[in-house]
Amino acid sequence: MYFSLIDKIDELEPGKSIVATKSLAMSEEYLRDHFPKFPVMPGVLMIESMTQASAWLVRVTENFAHSVVVLKETKRVKFGKFLQPGQTMVVTSSIVSDSESETVLDAQGSIDGEVRIRARLTLAKYNLSSLTKSQGAFDPKIVKTLKEELSLLWTGYNDELSF
Repeated sequence: MYFSLIDKIDELEPGKSIVATKSLAMSEEYLRDHFPKFPVMPGVLMIESMTQASAWLVRVTENFAHSVVVLKETKRVKFGKFLQPGQTMVVTSSIVSDSESETVLDAQGSIDGEVRIRARLTLAKYNLSSLTKSQGAFDPKIVKTLKEELSLLWTGYNDELSF
């Protein structure tokens, strides 16, 4: 199952940083259980929001060179106050270091200028063709789908751009 925890990309500077937003709505299914009388966004999903924003930064920076960008490691995670329905979290992420197989980023989520979560994220990046030759046919299809999604999230995206 795939779900997007980023509603919009507000700013993106390839090779440097991204600013994205996540507005928490009461209609999000997981809030029914977390918690019934005090709905809040689970911390793991706040980390996932930061991971998704960071992955967009990585993809655009490298012009979609890798079909898969996933969370490998989190360090220095610090939680602040809860994120509740009706609030919008601004996610920022900046590249700390980059190699062929992974990117390290500092990310945080803020509400009204107050940091609610921060962490250092390490994202692994690869193509399915590097795992098995038979899966390589999926790489272009995945990249095409990701570019379509990015065009919905970021009005500044143009498939013709090269960074």
